[in-house]
Amino acid sequence: MNSATPPVRKALILAPGEGRLYSMGRMRAIFVADTAETDSRYSVSEWWLDPNTKGPGSHSHPEDHVFYVLEGTVSIAIDGEWSPAVRGSYALIPGGTPHYFENHGSVRCGFISLNVPGGFELKLPGIVEWFAANPLGDAASPA
Repeated sequence: MNSATPPVRKALILAPGEGRLYSMGRMRAIFVADTAETDSRYSVSEWWLDPNTKGPGSHSHPEDHVFYVLEGTVSIAIDGEWSPAVRGSYALIPGGTPHYFENHGSVRCGFISLNVPGGFELKLPGIVEWFAANPLGDAASPA
């Protein structure tokens, strides 16, 4: 193998619940592939919100998001407009687009998030710290 050949990444199979857990009170994220596993090209994570829970507030970042809803209904605001995303729904949120998600329902909700390119996962330790100081409250029904 010459030095110009990129390293070969290894295949990865994780059991349910395995990965890097980031607890943010009533919201949790489990990153299952990022950085070394994906050569920083993308990250894959699960996000779970308890019933009637606010999310992270309106924000944007350079990475694209693709959400796939696993359980419950995730309420997603894109550019300030709310839409319910039920189990099986997809949402594409291009980088730079203001967005927000929360759980307005009475059961927990969860979704897979694919972030492209990778790098968002590096922000998680600071995000966890922020939520420790600013706990999530109850979700308000959208207007």
